Amino acid sequence: MESAVPSGPALQSQAVLTPLTSAAIFLVLTIDPGGEQAVRDLLPDLAGLRRAVGFRAPEGGLTCVAGIGSDAWDRLFAGPRPAGLHPFREVAGARHRAPATPGDLLLHLRAARMDLCFELAGQLTRRLAGAATVVDAAHGFRYFDDRDLLGFVDGTENPEGRAAAEAVTVGAEDRGFAGGSYVIVQKYLHDLAAWNALPVEQQERAVGRTKLADVELDDAVKPPDSHVALTGVTGPDGRERQIMRFNMPFGSFEGEGESGTYFIGYARTPEVTEEMLRNMFVGRPPGTHDRLLDFSTAVTGSLYFVPAAALLDDPPPAPSPSAGGTAAEAVTRTAAHAATVSVPDGSLAIGSLKRTPAR
Repeated sequence: MESAVPSGPALQSQAVLTPLTSAAIFLVLTIDPGGEQAVRDLLPDLAGLRRAVGFRAPEGGLTCVAGIGSDAWDRLFAGPRPAGLHPFREVAGARHRAPATPGDLLLHLRAARMDLCFELAGQLTRRLAGAATVVDAAHGFRYFDDRDLLGFVDGTENPEGRAAAEAVTVGAEDRGFAGGSYVIVQKYLHDLAAWNALPVEQQERAVGRTKLADVELDDAVKPPDSHVALTGVTGPDGRERQIMRFNMPFGSFEGEGESGTYFIGYARTPEVTEEMLRNMFVGRPPGTHDRLLDFSTAVTGSLYFVPAAALLDDPPPAPSPSAGGTAAEAVTRTAAHAATVSVPDGSLAIGSLKRTPAR
């Protein structure tokens, strides 16, 4: 059984469990050479900047969650690391793959109004100008009754209440980082023309739920390659292991246009989300990949640790040069990792992310 989640003001989590909102902005940044101190200076100011913008429209419920990548952690902080923090691991199946793409800092902004998210995103990126570069950005929006652009309700299986906190909050298993979470983000592009050409019955079999009523298909008729069948994960004790998804649709009409789902999954340990991804892309058993991937292509992927609020307010010391923490050495480590990151066209997977899914 998982250890209990410690409580107390010092372990106050960031606003991970904020209910799904109507608007969100997802920002992924890489830290420029020499930009470490500017990022460190920003972290304690995040809460105040969020309050200053949110005070102008308190009914908007503006929140900001910050996550730090594995390589960036060593560039920013000395001392211990979160036990489960590592670079995102590419998952490659026989037909589809989840690529790993660069990312040092994740900023997840949510509110009932896009103007609040936009204003805070502008303030944060201006603070980081010359110190960090935005390598991916998506403006998420609520689509009817919490549906994705494929027409299905997204996030139905999220845990609630105490179960939600236990699913996402690090506890006594890594006491030095209790109150934190892990988050994986991926951008998926949909081939809507191909998807919409499918009869609704086939769409439901691909997802594993009915489209209109959002009812899970009975096990007797639910295909083993459906999304629902493959993303269910159980632990050694037979209990379901859960994550919190706050996915949002996004899209644009520039050029050929692109649209899809921005996946963001918070968990107590990245192992749960990683197992889900292996099931989706490799199959369970291997060869039964997620049918949705025939219409939805992952083009980015990165993993972050979301520290408790107290750590952001009072970050650990910066690494000392004597400990191998010089900016030049950190950049060398980051460059070495970037060279191993797999992206379909050799880019950072930014700008036009249009891909043609294999079918």
